[in-house]
Amino acid sequence: MEASQQNLEGFTLTFGVAQAVGLLTVVLVTVWAGHYCGGFSWRSNPDTEFNWHPVLMTLGMIFLYANSILIYRAFRNSRKRRLKVAHMTLHVIAFILVVIALVAVFDSHNLKDPPIPNMYTLHSWIGLSSVILFACQWVAGFITFFFPGLQSPLRASYMPVHIFFGLGGFVGAVAAALMGLTEKALWKVTDYSHLPGEGVLVNLIGVFLVLFAGLVIYVATESRFKRQPLPEDEMLLTSGLE
Repeated sequence: MEASQQNLEGFTLTFGVAQAVGLLTVVLVTVWAGHYCGGFSWRSNPDTEFNWHPVLMTLGMIFLYANSILIYRAFRNSRKRRLKVAHMTLHVIAFILVVIALVAVFDSHNLKDPPIPNMYTLHSWIGLSSVILFACQWVAGFITFFFPGLQSPLRASYMPVHIFFGLGGFVGAVAAALMGLTEKALWKVTDYSHLPGEGVLVNLIGVFLVLFAGLVIYVATESRFKRQPLPEDEMLLTSGLE
């Protein structure tokens, strides 16, 4: 079936709303960290160094990760080889941001006087597990689908696994973000039960995270929106250059 013959009704609107919600979430997290949490610094101030963690994790592990998942559907008329390169490049950029975010949070604990223990909350367990899964997905995807790549039957067999764990890592990242927001709000906002401005903002960020995740999963799993193979894809496949 040609892409032009697909029933893509609602795709553009849903994808556009997802992008708007995702960008708004990144902006709101940045406003929260910059305005309510004291701004940004590096190791000279562990408290404000921490603020890089939620911002970069939201940008890398949630927004860019989601777009790497959706890129095959968003640019369905592009050649598959180019989409593969873009997909893996987004993963690399996201991973770099995640590494910086992890350095920031470990520094903010270790450089504190007295130091704060690491890796004791459920947020940290789920978050680090999602990052490890994300990294493993990249390595497995590179070996399976990129250069040098495996034979077509093996790639076809692994594809459902790649998709499942890709979405699983994304959901884990969103869950970790929600837990991290709740922890930070409960520790920092003393009158959280009265919903001050910061409490309202944190709650809104959580709502937008859930909405963004729902939209991304819908677009990624809706069969009507699946990218249909182009003639060039088959040529690349048979020539071994895909």
